[in-house]
Amino acid sequence: MGMTMTQKILAAHCGQEHVKAGQLIEANLDIVLGNDITTPVAINEFEKAGFCDVFDKTRVNIVLDHFVPNKDIKSAQQSKQCREFACRHGIVNFFDVGKMGVEHALLPEQGIVTAGDCIIGADSHTCTYGALGAFSTGVGSTDMAAAMVTGKAWFKVPSAIRVELTGSLRRPVSGKDVILHLIGLIGVSGALYKSLEFIGPGVQSLTMEDRLCICNMAIEAGAKNGIFPVDETCEAYLKGRSRREWKKYEADPDAEYERTITIDLDTLVPTVSWPHLPENTHPAAEGGDIKIDQVVIGSCTNGRIEDMEAAYNILKGRHIADGVRGIIIPATMEVYRTCIERGYTTAFVDAGCIVSTPTCGPCLGGYMGILAEGERCVSTTNRNFVGRMGHVNSEIYLASPATAAASALTGHITDPREV
Repeated sequence: MGMTMTQKILAAHCGQEHVKAGQLIEANLDIVLGNDITTPVAINEFEKAGFCDVFDKTRVNIVLDHFVPNKDIKSAQQSKQCREFACRHGIVNFFDVGKMGVEHALLPEQGIVTAGDCIIGADSHTCTYGALGAFSTGVGSTDMAAAMVTGKAWFKVPSAIRVELTGSLRRPVSGKDVILHLIGLIGVSGALYKSLEFIGPGVQSLTMEDRLCICNMAIEAGAKNGIFPVDETCEAYLKGRSRREWKKYEADPDAEYERTITIDLDTLVPTVSWPHLPENTHPAAEGGDIKIDQVVIGSCTNGRIEDMEAAYNILKGRHIADGVRGIIIPATMEVYRTCIERGYTTAFVDAGCIVSTPTCGPCLGGYMGILAEGERCVSTTNRNFVGRMGHVNSEIYLASPATAAASALTGHITDPREV
């Protein structure tokens, strides 16, 4: 029996010709990642064990993004611990205020992660990098600590679900609508510890931003990872960007999949996940009676320049509804700068929104937009669990940047094709 893309990458990184689903392996890692929340825990374990140095100063990455610029004393202390560790061990890829960004937007943008890599990160949305044809998954901080020293991690080889995409996306429908639709089909446990492998003619209609968004939310379906083929679009993205030579893996024709799910992209509509699970999906057009208090556009899911452009195309020359707070958070400093250069920032401010420095911010209930009791938010983030963005009696509706911007204009959940 042949191997899937994921299985081929894992086989190559554990030095075996063939691996199969359920097999336990130890794999060599190309990249180890942590942020300002998870890295301090890893540092504590690293030092408690008496480790002296990291396995490769260029392969360990620390990105301060969740509470940076620091929001309080605790976050300041955590960031200080990361800064001191990075300095002490000569970490090359350390990103702090002024050059940081939301980690899962930053690492692809900077060319740090690339096709064929085996990557772990102490953050559940590390699965984002499957968009580049890499095996990438989230782990705990203790696993990060061990990986910083050894450059290795153990895995159970996942079985796979094939997601065949046909047709073409019709804008303003985007990658966010694709992944919300898929999660609505299979549920938040529908791909538990499985690899979601996206194939089919519809892939060519997806931009890299679409793919990064889709893989980012593979974890919301319970998946171990999500992965796309390395096609011409991916190669064009990597050329001149990737810091290392990449390797292209393709699934064998006789690779084994637990099931195949077919999605006709021509039929998709702007989609929203209602509280309190990402699987609770509805067409945006059904939300006209749901009044909202806040809109957040940003995060590791939808804070890239294409996301900012989608919001700009709807908000330019208009003003958001009275009583709605519009919060726009570019995911990296490069996106931030590009928004300024293209005039997006001015348009957002003129529309009544505020534009933040890159940060995870309100996504995890951090800061820059916490919800009070009874408030509702349309957000381009990835989770809408109870209390995720503030009060346990607040509500989060997950949507694309276009849907979020349209909803900001009307004051209720709105299909962007209707504004």
